[in-house]
Amino acid sequence: MCGRYATTRSEADLSLLFDATAVTEALGPSWNVAPTDPVPLVRMSQRHGGRVVDAARWGLVPPWADDPRVGTRMINARAETVATSRAFAPSFQRRRCLVPADGWFEWVRDGKQKQAYYMTPADGSPLAFAGLWSSWGPEGVLTCSVLTTAALGGLARVHDRMPLILPRDRWPAWLAGGGDPGELLQPLTPAELAAIEVRAVRPDVGNVRNNGPHLLEPPPPVEPTTLF
Repeated sequence: MCGRYATTRSEADLSLLFDATAVTEALGPSWNVAPTDPVPLVRMSQRHGGRVVDAARWGLVPPWADDPRVGTRMINARAETVATSRAFAPSFQRRRCLVPADGWFEWVRDGKQKQAYYMTPADGSPLAFAGLWSSWGPEGVLTCSVLTTAALGGLARVHDRMPLILPRDRWPAWLAGGGDPGELLQPLTPAELAAIEVRAVRPDVGNVRNNGPHLLEPPPPVEPTTLF
């Protein structure tokens, strides 16, 4: 799954990167995005005649839901079932989006300890997660989910799932709606996957109250045990 990630680029930078109009107030950078946080996304808007940079609460709430708290269980949509899921299929057909990110976090248990890892492009370039959005309630609250797929290559040693990442040339088809699910949900190629590195990072990221670029620093060295 993808349950924590970083997104630090400004709305102005995202507008240039995605050729989109910013229609939301600045959210500010976050190095520790957690479920239910407001996050930037890129979607198509009929009102603005093209792509917009908008904001949504992470955790999709289907229009038929009685309680918005169901979104806490819907931060991710599985690529294998998204086209047929009652909760996600309508958004997959008509309300797809891109979720900008710098990288994402996973944890690996080593005995009693858990080590946090950060997956990010080695050259610092941005990522675009495949996402879905929906509008809920009379006020039209925007919510979203990130699609996940089976982890590939070395990333599978960290976790068995990873976000579905879309290279730039696949953005138009993803945002257009409709299309062949088999083509839309293709994973990264081996060359694209090789551009992502895995870094061990500080344990501070495990606490959602912690934020800042220091979370991406290497973990502190383990002090040797002194017996005498």
